[in-house]
Amino acid sequence: MTEATKTFLAIYLGSPAAMEAWRSKSEAERKELQAKGMVAWRVWADKHKDAIASGGAPLGKTKRVTASGVDDVRNAMAAYTIVRADSHAAAAEVFKDHPHFMMFPGEAIEVMECLPIPGM
Repeated sequence: MTEATKTFLAIYLGSPAAMEAWRSKSEAERKELQAKGMVAWRVWADKHKDAIASGGAPLGKTKRVTASGVDDVRNAMAAYTIVRADSHAAAAEVFKDHPHFMMFPGEAIEVMECLPIPGM
């Protein structure tokens, strides 16, 4: 990476259908898959440790705040990670074959650049 390295936010998505598929597995199946997934996640994180600025965390329930007040809402965001890379394409490559897909097949990870605040 160079001095021009940029920061990117990766959002792991999890649809209601993926959660339903997860819940339909037996507790033993979920525990086994979760254990395998966490081992794979640690291997992935070690492989990409130079790019990971923050390992992030799973995300909980959402509250939407507007000028009208605060409401409980649902969205597909399940977790996040922050990485540093020389380009958007390079940042996205970090997430190819990520263990998220092992636990939630068919789901996605969206990667976006964290842009500077104008005038700051």
